[in-house]
Amino acid sequence: MKKHWVYFFSLLFGVLILAGCGAKSEEDVIEDLQKKAETLEGYKMEAKMTLTMGTDPQEYEVEIWHNRPDYYRVNMKNAKRDQSQMILKNKEGVFVLTPALKKSFKFQSEWPNNSSQPYLYESLVNDVVEDADAKMTETKEHYVFEAKTRYQYNKMMPIQEITFDKKTLAPVQVKIMDQDRNVMLAVEFSDAKFDASFDEGSFDLNRNMTSAEMEMPVTTTNEQTDGSFTIKIPTAELPGTSLVDEEEISTANGTRIVMTYDGEKSFTLMQEKVTVLDAASMTPTFIDGDPVDLGFTIGALTDRSIMWTDGSVEYMIASNNLTKEEMVMLAKSMQGTVSK
Repeated sequence: MKKHWVYFFSLLFGVLILAGCGAKSEEDVIEDLQKKAETLEGYKMEAKMTLTMGTDPQEYEVEIWHNRPDYYRVNMKNAKRDQSQMILKNKEGVFVLTPALKKSFKFQSEWPNNSSQPYLYESLVNDVVEDADAKMTETKEHYVFEAKTRYQYNKMMPIQEITFDKKTLAPVQVKIMDQDRNVMLAVEFSDAKFDASFDEGSFDLNRNMTSAEMEMPVTTTNEQTDGSFTIKIPTAELPGTSLVDEEEISTANGTRIVMTYDGEKSFTLMQEKVTVLDAASMTPTFIDGDPVDLGFTIGALTDRSIMWTDGSVEYMIASNNLTKEEMVMLAKSMQGTVSK
């Protein structure tokens, strides 16, 4: 009988040891993620971002660089649209570069700390840390968190599912969902190098603009000689607001279309073809606002306007009555077209 008791207690002790070495709790994983994000000197990552909000999914190749404490370089390319943009943050400020047009904007902005950023590691970790209701599930190789997003100007995508690798804690996948849990934006990370090193000019504005220009297809530049373009209208509707006037204005570059929408939420929509700037006039345009991700491009948002380029066409919505969220909503919906 004594041998049986010895065997029982040995088995129980073994079970307790295994339990102590078992799966980490949600709190432990969050603590590990936070420590990882806070101690990283820098990283380089590659990802594919798929936007499914429009009629046809749009895919972007994204290259992400971060050097501690606050240097960033996010390069986004859409091969099908011959489109490339870059968000750059260095000691001089926050910039959005459009290499095809040799154009850049400089922002007085708290980016990237003022909103969720689905391609930045520390932003994803912060989304999990700051959501007291975040929930974790565990698979053989991954930790999967469901957490709230922190988008300032887009309340239509409140939920996200973030997957981290168990061994390295590197991001694997992010799914941004609407209230019905439809995936509107997905980011799949294909490579992540933690504690990456950078040379002195890695985040320099002129160097990045020049190198990005060299990667642009020749056809992108040739397209600028054609002054015609397809006129677009917002497909999102504002109750009580409708198009009341449309005017064509001749400019040195061709035609500017000015559409006036009247009602309780009145606004003006302008669009025109833009030409490639001379290399000598690459001084950034200052914007007292924030860069905002529209999915298909990066826009410049202020209190009273939002401006963006899509291909070689520049768009601007200006209003004294619209909220920032409403301007972003209209800009995101600018996929409808009218024949001229």
